[in-house]
Amino acid sequence: MAVEAIVLEYVIAGNPDARLMRRAASILRDGGLVVVPTDTSWSILCSIASKDGVARLKRHVETGRDRPLTVMCSSIAQASELCDLSSVSFRVMKRLTPGPYVFILPSTNRVMKDFGLKRAELGIRIPGHRVPLAIIEELGCAALSLTAKRAMVDSDAPPPEFPEEALFSSGYELEDLPGVDLILDPGEDNERLLGTVLDLRSGEVEVIRHGAGAYPA
Repeated sequence: MAVEAIVLEYVIAGNPDARLMRRAASILRDGGLVVVPTDTSWSILCSIASKDGVARLKRHVETGRDRPLTVMCSSIAQASELCDLSSVSFRVMKRLTPGPYVFILPSTNRVMKDFGLKRAELGIRIPGHRVPLAIIEELGCAALSLTAKRAMVDSDAPPPEFPEEALFSSGYELEDLPGVDLILDPGEDNERLLGTVLDLRSGEVEVIRHGAGAYPA
């Protein structure tokens, strides 16, 4: 069972404590949610191997979302277990990862069935930030991820003028997120950035959203 109260722990971004990474991975295995800094903004993670965790994370997905779910991986090899990678996709990802990119790829039939996906596609993210990478390595499998947004705390807030305004800066701002078990805070503000989204399904690169990652790069 996941812990009942949100716990905020401070972490050294470039050299996270191994015991804290093991604790975060344990929470994810038990169906919990962990908030981590990334190279764009803050993300909420659950283990893709935990049905309870996936169900809890999906409660935060906004109504009407039409983008595929995003899976955070520690390597291209781990991503290849979930998605079909063409030679073009592999070359693009090898050049741009780790970094602030989401790659839309065709998922395997098994993943489509396991996740109950209506469309056979996933967004794959390999962030350029040591904290989520260390947790995923300790967890031993990928993590389903969702960008933390202010509407998750205040559903009545008016829509922001710019998408980046919906993001959080500081770790303490995340303590009101419902259903979260652990927040890992590097003790400094995170940039409010959106990742660049690249659709690789056709064998060509289509830019869906320009963000923090340059493309062409």
